[in-house]
Amino acid sequence: MAGSGATYIFGIYSNQIKESLGYDQTTLNLMSFWKDLGANVGVLSGFIVEATPTWFVLFLGALLNFVGYFFIWFAVMGKIPKPDPKLMYMLIAFGANSQNFSNTGVMVACVKNFPESRGIMLGLLKGFAGLSGAIITQIYLAIYGDDAKSLILFIAWLPSLISIIFLFTIRTMKVVRQPNETRVFYHCLYISIALAVYLVLITLLQKQIVFPHAGYIASATFVSLVIFLPLGICIRQEYAFWNLKKQPIDPPSSITVVKELEAAESTTTKHTATAAAAEVEAEAEAEVEPSSSVQAQHTADENKKPKKGRKPNRGEDYGILQALLSIDMMILFLTAFCGLGSCLTAINNLGQIGQSLGYPARIISSLVSLVSIWNYCGRVFAGFVSEILIAKKRFPRTLMMTLNVLLSCVGYLLIALPFPGSLYVASVIVGFTFGAQLTLLLTIISELFGLKYYSILFNYGQMAMPLGSYVLNVRIAGNLYDREALKQLAEKGLDRSSVEGLTCIGVQCYRLSFIILASVSCFGGLVSIILVMRTRKFYKSDIYKKFREAATEAAEERETALSSAAEPNDQLKV
Repeated sequence: MAGSGATYIFGIYSNQIKESLGYDQTTLNLMSFWKDLGANVGVLSGFIVEATPTWFVLFLGALLNFVGYFFIWFAVMGKIPKPDPKLMYMLIAFGANSQNFSNTGVMVACVKNFPESRGIMLGLLKGFAGLSGAIITQIYLAIYGDDAKSLILFIAWLPSLISIIFLFTIRTMKVVRQPNETRVFYHCLYISIALAVYLVLITLLQKQIVFPHAGYIASATFVSLVIFLPLGICIRQEYAFWNLKKQPIDPPSSITVVKELEAAESTTTKHTATAAAAEVEAEAEAEVEPSSSVQAQHTADENKKPKKGRKPNRGEDYGILQALLSIDMMILFLTAFCGLGSCLTAINNLGQIGQSLGYPARIISSLVSLVSIWNYCGRVFAGFVSEILIAKKRFPRTLMMTLNVLLSCVGYLLIALPFPGSLYVASVIVGFTFGAQLTLLLTIISELFGLKYYSILFNYGQMAMPLGSYVLNVRIAGNLYDREALKQLAEKGLDRSSVEGLTCIGVQCYRLSFIILASVSCFGGLVSIILVMRTRKFYKSDIYKKFREAATEAAEERETALSSAAEPNDQLKV
């Protein structure tokens, strides 16, 4: 997940694509739309996860990533004739869709492995994905220096290599909840927070001074080492668990042998008496109700029939069509369309926004990295805090979604009505609320509609992002930007054919666009209140009870198996 952030740093290399290929802002925004579409339309990967092993899904993702971004780099470098924009749309959709394959394979396996900690787990996973933009930026600066064209080549091979290396380690396992499971996740959280703080400091420092190449290498080396610390925590935990299983259940001694023999004789006598009594009772019941077991089975079968025909309760496993056509899913989709679509529009235009407001290229690059870090903060905050609030206060996750959508409106207004330093504050708010909304969306879908078809349903929910981005980014922000740019050309006495690409300078370039974004997000927040009211009773209940019971049964089965395995040795020692 830490290497899957190529789509989040589009703002760094988008100007290179625009200048090298002579695109206007509408064409560039269309390209960013296809990027978002590829990254979030993962229904295909969802179906593939259901039918194939996880390693196969990760392999396909690695292949798509390399093919897509490698040929984009070829085009930008001029190594092939200038391609038609439609071909570039297809290539970036392929490259971005690879991220969806890796996300689907990782998140589905982890949510099924840790169902009671799904909010924490999704927060951690999506948090590292949120940090990935800043992580990739640090490593690319160490390898290639400040060369945005080489960044495209870098994101072609690095994520693919990561997926190939860890191909067979990500898989679904039988759920056995460990007593210190949450504590282990918190250790991973502390590491990710330390990494985020470092990335914030180093990004701000790089904004103030120009680093030597050796400084970039040192920074990237430190980042890479920290990324692997959670792996060390997991290895330590597995080693402790392995040692625990090796310990004998009841070590024999000369004193306990006698007690064990006496206890065994006493237990045998009691078991014999109990078995005899049970046998007599069973014979009596058989005489009175000879067909009770048959009747019980018949009753269970009859109960299943109506159960198949009824609509599942919230939290049960919905069918695919049952979930997609439910009112809850429609409200979630509309909320994500407004909230996440607006956030994505702001993030994709951040480079052009900074340029229009007169920010230098180095500061724009820093702003994009900072958005990635605040994106991480929102994801982790939403995952951990919402899990704590549900456990202690039964606070609905849907209400937290509403509050985040409404908070994002403040960020859009700061861009529409800028003042000195307002873009920094706006990037914090937009990055944070985008990350929080995404984590909450994925978690809410798993809670309301079950885990049976989670890989398909969460990918369906994510489709709201590119659709919202297309309407708000391409049709609104892109067209309004180009209209203002053409006005500025006309004022200079130039026409469209006399320039390679359209550039707009001034606060008016995005003012109307972001007022519209603020209005759309406010509408989405109000709509989501309906879902809060509909799910209030559900979140007041114990939503993880069935997973806790399943984990308890699995733990008991494991203990029974270990006891059975130890019995022959105990008898031999006696």
